[in-house]
Order: sequence, then structure tokens, then C-alpha cells
Amino acid sequence: MNKIINILKEKKSIPLDKFIDIALYDKNFGYYMKQNPFGKKGDFITAPLVSNLFGEMIAIWCVSFWEHLGKPKKILLVELGPGDGSLCKDLLKTFKKFKNFYDSLEINLLEISDKLKATQKLKIKDKKIKWIKKIDEINYGPVIFLGNEFFDALPIKQIYKKKELFFEKHVSLSNDKKIRFIKKKANHNLIKRLQKLNLISVGNTIEYPIKALKYLTLISKKINKFNGGLLTFDYGSVVKKNKNTLQSVRKHQYKNPLLEPGQSDITSHVNFSLFNEILKKNKLEVKKIVSQSEFLQKLGIIERANILSSKVSFKEKSNIFCRLRKLLHYKEMGNLFKVMFAQKKDGKFTLGF
Repeated sequence: MNKIINILKEKKSIPLDKFIDIALYDKNFGYYMKQNPFGKKGDFITAPLVSNLFGEMIAIWCVSFWEHLGKPKKILLVELGPGDGSLCKDLLKTFKKFKNFYDSLEINLLEISDKLKATQKLKIKDKKIKWIKKIDEINYGPVIFLGNEFFDALPIKQIYKKKELFFEKHVSLSNDKKIRFIKKKANHNLIKRLQKLNLISVGNTIEYPIKALKYLTLISKKINKFNGGLLTFDYGSVVKKNKNTLQSVRKHQYKNPLLEPGQSDITSHVNFSLFNEILKKNKLEVKKIVSQSEFLQKLGIIERANILSSKVSFKEKSNIFCRLRKLLHYKEMGNLFKVMFAQKKDGKFTLGF
């Protein structure tokens, strides 16, 4: 916490997005830069850790998309923020069953954390894999961008609207040296950007995913240049509504994001309606945004679970379906997580949607 306190002593206050960026991604202090937060012993569990059927279904989707593209001799898969490497490991296991696809495949893992990169390298040993730190490093295609809980962990700005006035959420120190939120008058350029993005609507808390929109623009450029698509899984809403979705998790419990910066995860919900608009502006098409449950069921995850469970003991069968419920049930991940696929304007691939 000292790093943030020292910055606040010097600067008096910093915008929320700057605070999140330091808390999560500062080279020495950031949450993702110094530990592996995934799994039961960590702070949260993601879909690939719930069931390897998740990765298997996405692998089938990738192979099908490659076939739809005409089985190009080279296909690049870029996983955005690959976490502990579990999803990539599951993908590779299935990819190897499709020889022609696997022979055409290269994988880039976009990872800025050296700590997580080391974790991934221990889990995935495959000559197909290369690590990158920037989207700019991608120089051929077609390219499939794949993100699972990537965009929700990127810094956002929060702006409050009060009558005709706009205030930006900042972080500062109180007199007793505790970190607190304050509101500062938003600058004119920021207000203009919010208006341009049609973010000023009902509700008094506007969330501006500044970093995510930059990534979407960079990804769109690569897809337009080399062909391919973006498949992303994240929790969020399809209906555009302005509200505070900032949250922090540590040891599977929700925490105050100001209490332990650098020690806990900080996320916000994805505004899929806004993402859709940004992708359209960048000449990509999003046919439909569906729930994770609908997407996985359309790919045949229940049928696959039935096949696997017919060959195992009752205990193992119970485990398979218990994990499947977590992925699919509307009270678990099934409806909370949405799936979005963006492709070039003339693309007609609809599997899962």
C-alpha cells in the first residue's frame, strides 16, 4: 500500500483508473504482477478451473471458425490475459485431436505479468506458444482473439452526474492517512468523450472503460487487416445502464477496493452494449451477445458431459455435473457471464450465437 500512499502524498489525488492501474498492474506493487490469484487457494475461480469442458467447447468453436475461414495454412490464436494457463492447456489438449488445425496453429499469450508468465510456462509446454506484451506485436493472420475475464479487470473511470454538472471519482488520503474516494469536477474533454460515446443517460454513475476501448480499437485493426475475430467471455450487461459496478475480491470474499490495494482483485462489469457500438465504429460486426449458458449449450456441452459420464463412477459423474451446473445455471455463471463474438462486416459465422 505504501506506493499508493506515497503517490497520494505527492499528488493529493489520482483518478480512479490510475488507482486501479497501480493497484493491479504496477511492476513491483500490482496485484497481478506478484502472485497467482487463481484457484481455491487464491482469490477467485474462473470458468476453465471449474471444468475442462469449458476449454474443450471453445477449442471446438475455434476449429469450426478455422474451417469457416477456408482452413488457412496459418491461424493465430491470441489469448488475452491467460491467467494461470489453464484455458490454454485445455485448448491444446483438444486441438491436438484435429491434426490439420493443430499443424496450422500458432498461439500468442498476451501477458504483462512476469509472475503469471512463469506460472503459465510451468503449466503449458508446447512449441506452438509465444508470449507477447502488446497487440502491436501481432503481424499476421487470420487471428482469433480470445478473452475470458480479460476486459473486466481493466481500469475504468467513474463520473457522477448531478443535474448539469459532472464530477470524476478520484482517490485521495484523509487527514488520518486513510485512502478514500473524493469527487472532483470533470474536465471538459472528458465530458465531451462521454457525450460522443452516448454514455450520458439514465443513472448518476457513468463508467467509462477507457483501457478496454483502446484494446477493442487495436484488436479491430488487426482483424480488419488480417481477418479473424474476437470471442470474449465476461460478466456484464447487454442493456446499457449507468451504475456503480466496481468491486474487489480477496479469498473469495467481496472487499472494499480501497482497503488492500495491491492485495486484492478489482473489477467492474462490462458494458456489452458500448463494446458493440465501439466494434461497429471500427468496422466489425457483432451478430448477437448471448449468455455463457446459451453459448456452451449450443456447442453441445451437455451432450459431451453425458458421453464422458457414461464411462465413469457415480462419484465422478456427480462431479462432472456439479461443475457443469456452475458453468450453466442462471444463479451461477450461466447468465451472469455474457459471450460476444465480433468479426469482419462480411463474416457469416454464427456457431454458438
